[in-house]
Amino acid sequence: MTAAVIWLIIGGLLVVAEVLSGEFVLLMLGGGALAAGAVSLLVAGPLVGGVVFAVVSVLLLFAVRPALRRRLDRGTDPAVMHHQALLGSTAIVVARVDEHGGRVKIGGDLWSARTSDGHGAIEPGARVTVLSISGAPRWSSHRTEYLTGSERGLP
Repeated sequence: MTAAVIWLIIGGLLVVAEVLSGEFVLLMLGGGALAAGAVSLLVAGPLVGGVVFAVVSVLLLFAVRPALRRRLDRGTDPAVMHHQALLGSTAIVVARVDEHGGRVKIGGDLWSARTSDGHGAIEPGARVTVLSISGAPRWSSHRTEYLTGSERGLP
């Protein structure tokens, strides 16, 4: 009876500790310890509990855990986040943009901008497309001109 209680306590602690790791290893070991505790209630002897713990833990680790990980990983959203989400978005020029500066609005936020190729200027109201981002600057396209904005850091 004492071995069963010890196995059940160890199993409970491992299952609770799994909350901190999130890798399902401790959960599988906790399942093995709980199974060992259940068997120890029925069959006396710590050796039987140890064997059950080892066998059930290995089975859970190599059979159940991979299937559980695949199932959970399948549900993750591969959404583009942060600055990558701005690629391809449309910006509106709110103050004339040339090689010395200007302002554009991207997704409701104002950004300072300038043409990077030095050819001409883009007038207010023109729509530009974000082509690439390098650090905080936004690189956008309008016809053959490119913009960069760096008033604020990345969202």
